[in-house]
Amino acid sequence: MKSPVSRRREFLKAVLGSAVGAQVVFGQGPAAPIIATKLSDTLLVLAGDGGNVAVVIGDDGLMMIDGGLPERSADLLKSVSPTDSHPVRVLFNTHWHFENTGCNEALGKQRAKIVAHENTKKWLSQKVTVEAIDRTFDPMAAAGWPTETFSTGGKMIFGKERIEYVHVPAAHTDSDAYVFFPGPNVIHAGDLFFNGLYPVIDYSTGGWVGGMAAACDTLSRVGDAKTRIIPGHGPIATKADLRNTRNMLWSVTRRLQEIIKQEKNIDDAVRMVPTKDYDAKYGTGIFTPDTWVRIAYTTVVRHDKKS
Repeated sequence: MKSPVSRRREFLKAVLGSAVGAQVVFGQGPAAPIIATKLSDTLLVLAGDGGNVAVVIGDDGLMMIDGGLPERSADLLKSVSPTDSHPVRVLFNTHWHFENTGCNEALGKQRAKIVAHENTKKWLSQKVTVEAIDRTFDPMAAAGWPTETFSTGGKMIFGKERIEYVHVPAAHTDSDAYVFFPGPNVIHAGDLFFNGLYPVIDYSTGGWVGGMAAACDTLSRVGDAKTRIIPGHGPIATKADLRNTRNMLWSVTRRLQEIIKQEKNIDDAVRMVPTKDYDAKYGTGIFTPDTWVRIAYTTVVRHDKKS
């Protein structure tokens, strides 16, 4: 019988022995498969379970950036940690949303360190209604709350990787942070960046469309022209993809600000189609263009009231 260490080595060899960019499918069934893409010898990205999840491979354990959906936490953890002797030791939440914190409780009970912005802990510990998707979330059990929080950012080393993380206020939510891996030159943007689709903007917990545009400006200054970007949702991106999304978000923000200045209401805004230049490219994802205009319009109104 093979030892747990031998099985783990075979698992890693199967994933990491493939060419860069090759994909490995974990599991089948009615749910979408969880697909791993190799970005470096010690960095993978998993897609198919909520938001994109990054995995850092250390000598004696794993680190995850985000944790997928609650209902698929077992599938995800089986994919990234096939033996109990080499557990996930660190979980980093890029923000508080349910499709990114699904493994929090399971990993918290296993005594993994959970790192997140202080507002992530704030929202996870209370009942929250996200108006943009008309859904209410109960407080998470205390076992899943972040055990280490930050206000502006920080640095750490896990395995061979240096890791930098920075809070970006008032964008997708008020709890967002991106993670940068200088070695492989990769950013995990969390939901600060949706690649190829109109983004969710949670104005109930501090997000607004102009903040999403500004977040793209911030991300554009990280790394260099060759930096690869793991978006919260969508395929692995380049700086050019980020720039295109940034231009769309700023353009829509300014158009909506002008519409509101003209004292047009939300129905007027939809009829004026401020996204018409972009619907073909970004309007086939989570939201229809009309729905997304309503969300973006509301975020501008809420933000202006606070300003």
